[in-house]
Amino acid sequence: MAAETAESPGPGVFADRRMWLMFAFGALSGLPLALSGFTLRQWLTEAHLSLALTGLTANIGLSYTLKFLWAPVMDHARAPFGLARFGRRRGWLLAVQPPLALAAFALALSDATRAPFATIAAAAVIAFLSASQDIVIDAWRIETFPERLQGAANAAYVWGYRLAMLVSGAGVIAMAGTLGWRGALLPVAALLAAGPLVTLLAAEPAVAPAALRVAPGLAGRLSAAVLDPLRDFLLRPGAWAILAYVATFKLGEALAGVMLAPFFHALGFNRAAVAAAIGPFSLAATIAGYATGAAAVARLGLPRSLILTGFFQMGAMAMYVWLALAPGDHVLLYATVVVEAFAEGVADAAFLTYLSSLCSAEHTATQYALLSSVAPLALRTVGGLSGFVAAAVGWPGFYTLAMFASLPAMLLMLLILRRWPSDAERATPGLETSLAPPRRAGHVEAVPAQPGVGGHDG
Repeated sequence: MAAETAESPGPGVFADRRMWLMFAFGALSGLPLALSGFTLRQWLTEAHLSLALTGLTANIGLSYTLKFLWAPVMDHARAPFGLARFGRRRGWLLAVQPPLALAAFALALSDATRAPFATIAAAAVIAFLSASQDIVIDAWRIETFPERLQGAANAAYVWGYRLAMLVSGAGVIAMAGTLGWRGALLPVAALLAAGPLVTLLAAEPAVAPAALRVAPGLAGRLSAAVLDPLRDFLLRPGAWAILAYVATFKLGEALAGVMLAPFFHALGFNRAAVAAAIGPFSLAATIAGYATGAAAVARLGLPRSLILTGFFQMGAMAMYVWLALAPGDHVLLYATVVVEAFAEGVADAAFLTYLSSLCSAEHTATQYALLSSVAPLALRTVGGLSGFVAAAVGWPGFYTLAMFASLPAMLLMLLILRRWPSDAERATPGLETSLAPPRRAGHVEAVPAQPGVGGHDG
């Protein structure tokens, strides 16, 4: 699949009902995320669970990291319970969405103070079903929209996703003050129950015949669904260094983010202050950061943008160290959250563009599922140890460590640009002479693909 051209979709894109469905799918994807992430940890913090146990809840999100393991099943097998008659994509969505809503109702009806493990179990089920839903929504997007509309479809998805995260994150935390956790979480479960309606309103995407031609038998299906995409990626020069970079890029953010709820609580900020901090101002800063990062990629090129935005995000995390030394300062709290959210958006714009550029045209969906699973690996593994680290070194020391935790990823990117530059990277002015060695015979380039959205759980 060729890279995105300069052709613009035009203003008529807003009249395309598929865009509004993409917005709705983005909302359905964003709503469950906070329920197994920040909102859950805020609830557990108020229930006075230990830092160690609260930190270990980051491992609940391993479903988002490991979703590539069962993505081939949802890509090639028929949907269960007779739902295959609705089509390959819609059938699987209709199989996943009702139990996802039921798990959200179970979470709302649980009691984190008296039975925290039941609450955590419900959140774990939500994470698994939400990751499964994401697999199918990503495939629906890629197969539904032509290449020239992929950028607009991604934008619609991001808007729905971010606004839904605001509802299930800051919205739930704010409402819990007056309605209690049960009263705040039940509306989110009700919104998720509308998922099948959105799916039924969506059309099943047409699949090109070439995409369905695989060798007969189980071995042929397994090779086409799993082995071919992995082999295509892993045989590229520098593939393992690229995977290491993708896996460690979010390391600092993972350590910092998992501990935010207990961090804010320890500094004396109440529920209302936290909800205001992570609410509309954070959302606006993230969207502004994403636009700024996209502009940086267009002006500076992808390689330089990856380096500059990565270091910018790392520097912005110094705000947390400053905040740790000024407990109770509400102005500094809001400034810290806004600056870090802006920096995260800037860095994510370049990072997601890089992930999309790594996908071959023949295996876009599977390879993107793999890369978007590897990206939050640090959050789902090392992030689980953050509570132990914070308890051992204290908040200023913890956020100093988090700030420098992404430095290995930056060094890996410099190595990748130096030893295995792609054609796009060589086209960046000044980059060839500063980073790239002479072109080697037989060098294999990554085939650009349409942009995508990933990096669940922030």
